[in-house]
Amino acid sequence: MGKILIKNGKVWDGERFYFADILTDNEKISKIADDIDEYADFVYDATDKIVSPGLVDIHVHMKGIALEEFGIEPHMSSFPFGVTAVNDAGSSLGNRLLLDSFSVKNTVFVCVGIRNNHADFTATEELCRKYGDKAIGIKVYFDTTITDCSDITPLREISNYAKKHKLKVMVHCSNSPTSMVEIVEALSTGDILTHIYHGGKNSCTENNFEAFMLAREKGVMLDAGFAGYVHTDFLNFQNSINAGFLPDTISTDVTRYSAYKRGGRYGLTMCMNIAKHLGVDVEDIFRSVTSNPAKALGKENEWGHLKVGRCADIAVFDYKDEAFELTDNAGHQIIGNKGYRCVLTVVDGEIIYKD
Repeated sequence: MGKILIKNGKVWDGERFYFADILTDNEKISKIADDIDEYADFVYDATDKIVSPGLVDIHVHMKGIALEEFGIEPHMSSFPFGVTAVNDAGSSLGNRLLLDSFSVKNTVFVCVGIRNNHADFTATEELCRKYGDKAIGIKVYFDTTITDCSDITPLREISNYAKKHKLKVMVHCSNSPTSMVEIVEALSTGDILTHIYHGGKNSCTENNFEAFMLAREKGVMLDAGFAGYVHTDFLNFQNSINAGFLPDTISTDVTRYSAYKRGGRYGLTMCMNIAKHLGVDVEDIFRSVTSNPAKALGKENEWGHLKVGRCADIAVFDYKDEAFELTDNAGHQIIGNKGYRCVLTVVDGEIIYKD
């Protein structure tokens, strides 16, 4: 490690933009100020670039943690996109030693079974025991094509269980058997609804975005969970933006089927590009991939901010030639020639990735 000096960048500290230099000393940020003139082992000129806290991807599927069908090597799908912390949404293999070995920081939401329209916590309890304090929530596939659910009953059972055990709930709501309003009604403050812009039945647009209004009132977090285009209808996203309903968090739902494959270099930066292309302000975009997901995971005192004394988890981004092209399942297409591209990723004061 040693000292890293990042100069002349436009700093996003998790809450606001301003121009400053950043100096690290071993694993910590030691100074954020104008025109820092001190020795550093590595100096990076970030002129015309954004210097951000390492991004937090709240919805991923990591190899060795998620089902083998979906899991992807986490460093490949995180560091080249400026991501320094991730949350595995649906952990099922219980390998705590593997989690601890990753350089990318992490938490998990463990899986839960649904059989005969009732929750089955057998695997959930065993996984929570194995993952220990890394297990901070439960991931629910409230999807009739994946689990045996037919009404709101199992989700209510899971929500009650989560409250009792002080766990958060994340709900995959594509192909749900109930309206999105019913799902939000079953959730509690701090729970997370993912794939909020999915198409088809029981979508967010029903009754003039009634589900989103209720989520705001209850403090339920709204996660884009793009999955490239699999769980996202771009028209629903555009209409939601026009109505003033932005996602609290932007995430990839990255799997081994999507990274570097869907429409270009698929990762969290492409998800940011989709949001920008459809009109989301840059402040809201960076908040949704830094401070907001850190807060949603209960890690706001560790992740998602640039502050003196904090761990030096830093990402630097260009906005230039970065083509992408995606067509969702409804046939709506997004094409762009410019986008965010990570050029430097630092974890605990160590350069992990450099473009």
